[in-house]
Amino acid sequence: MTRGHRIRDIAEQSGLSEATVDRVLHGRPGVSPRAVRAVEQAILDLDRQQRQLRLGARTLMLDVVMQAPQRFSSAVREALEAELPAIRPAAVRARFQLRESGAVADLAAALDGLGRRGRTTHGVLLKAPDAPEVAAAVRRLYERGVPVVTLVTDVHDCPRIAYVGLDNAAAGATAAYLVSRWLPAGTGTVLVTLSRSVFFGERERADAFRHALADLAPGLAVVVVTDADGLDEAMRALVRSALAEHPEVRAVYSVGGGNRAIADELAAAGVDCAVFLGHDLDGHNLQLLRAGTLHAVLHHDLRADMRAALRQVLRHHRLLPGAPTSVPAGVEVITPYNIPARLRPG
Repeated sequence: MTRGHRIRDIAEQSGLSEATVDRVLHGRPGVSPRAVRAVEQAILDLDRQQRQLRLGARTLMLDVVMQAPQRFSSAVREALEAELPAIRPAAVRARFQLRESGAVADLAAALDGLGRRGRTTHGVLLKAPDAPEVAAAVRRLYERGVPVVTLVTDVHDCPRIAYVGLDNAAAGATAAYLVSRWLPAGTGTVLVTLSRSVFFGERERADAFRHALADLAPGLAVVVVTDADGLDEAMRALVRSALAEHPEVRAVYSVGGGNRAIADELAAAGVDCAVFLGHDLDGHNLQLLRAGTLHAVLHHDLRADMRAALRQVLRHHRLLPGAPTSVPAGVEVITPYNIPARLRPG
């Protein structure tokens, strides 16, 4: 089961004690199903990352902590692990703490636990709510010498070393431009959906959208729904309620996901949606784009984000020249006719 990995490496990767890992590997009693799953996942992670480790190179352990729908966190994991083999001059391994929802206090506690109890960490990639508890936890990591790079959405009033991800204000304004061209002024209402208003990046997108749309198409009204965590069932209920109250909706700007549920509710309500915009080319959105349900996706290259984030951590450790710096990514407008070649069916 170890596939040649040391118990110490599996323990470090999984966050369990070496004694617990040993009991799992040898099928001894007294271990929980959760521990078994953690060991199995750690071995899978080590298998994927093993080819990247090089003899004699310094090895860094990176923790990825994200609150996001599974479809997005999986895309981030895939993008990061695709970039690890090319990282120089250090070898980098990654651990993942991924959650779809939860209390801010629990996420802050998870950050406080990084690097404790013998679990060395050399950096954190973080997608989290913009909340004082999270900012305080980032500050405590910084005081212990652990650099934090925020991903996709920023956290204010904290000493993170860099932000990497989409230029969210530019993305929101771009969405407003597209809506104003496809939905003439005075012809309906635009529904804007967020996963949670506590994510600063989503607030940036929505605020920029409203401000730009007021200039580009002043006759269009905007209705905002939020706090579904980007999860289909919760989003379904919010959109159903919004459409019942605003049957004049003719456009949707989905800032935070849950687009299958949104599409289902639009169809159920008989809404003739002239414009439906989403974010990120995850598997769900690719299907909706190919089917013509989504008219365009506002996209940025996650692999480029991962390269940039890793470089900031290496800069912090003086393994690359220069100081860590934020790297906002430009927005790409993807339609069914310009889907990147690597994502097209073979």
